[in-house]
Amino acid sequence: MNLPYLTTKNINAFIKAAFAEDIGDGDHSSLGSIPEDAKSKAHLILKGDGIIAGLELAEKIFHYVDESLVLDFHKKDGDPIEHGEIAFSVEGSSRSILSSERLVLNCLQRMSAIATYTFHMNQLIKGSKARLLDTRKTTPLFRLAEKWAVVIGGGVNHRFGLYDMVMLKDNHIDFAGGVKNAINQTVAYLAKNNLNLNIEIEVRSLRELEDVLEVGRVHRVMLDNMLPSDIKQAIRMIGGRFETEASGGITEKTIAEIAETGVDFISVGALTHSYKSLDMSLKAI
Repeated sequence: MNLPYLTTKNINAFIKAAFAEDIGDGDHSSLGSIPEDAKSKAHLILKGDGIIAGLELAEKIFHYVDESLVLDFHKKDGDPIEHGEIAFSVEGSSRSILSSERLVLNCLQRMSAIATYTFHMNQLIKGSKARLLDTRKTTPLFRLAEKWAVVIGGGVNHRFGLYDMVMLKDNHIDFAGGVKNAINQTVAYLAKNNLNLNIEIEVRSLRELEDVLEVGRVHRVMLDNMLPSDIKQAIRMIGGRFETEASGGITEKTIAEIAETGVDFISVGALTHSYKSLDMSLKAI
């Protein structure tokens, strides 16, 4: 996967921060009860059906704590899973396994839930040209894992943050004094600062779209909270000049109809803010 944010530096920074939060000055439960030289083995047991995600991250977490831990994977990221299956085993220092356990489970449970829901939503638009996007509606400091899980589930990442793409939304437009001002001022700012970023602009009506078409200078138009009939009309008006994205309150019940309009992208915030963690546990054997 060509995901610019998935660098060793970023992944290790996330793991370091997560362990600082969880372990602090020491895992005193394990340090107090488990002999230093104790060795153990454990299985990751799955307690639900879906799509597994986070195995690659889990391996990095275990090895961040202890490079000598040995993992044997029976699944890979993106594989379908069923209740009762074993995803992997881990063997080595008992203390290291116990200190890693909760962070590994937290990541796997949440990432697998996101991948499962993303896969499900993708199935609902199968056969259309539309591609499923995530949003910035992510858990603070967990965005890397959540967006990674979307891709594992078959979705596409939108911008990662505020810095890698311009998105002019309703408040930007209103604060700037309208669509034309928002676009023109942004283009001038990017040129002044030598920034090569795509511009996306949200429109709430076909009237606002007319302003966009008059000015141009954008890469994608987001059609916000529009009826399918209006989306179709907007796509006809755009005529292939810009990419199109439908957004706003899209659910399992409406996504197929939205996809049938011919829109290029559909963004769904629920992928990363309304999932239910997939149950699993790490058990000694």
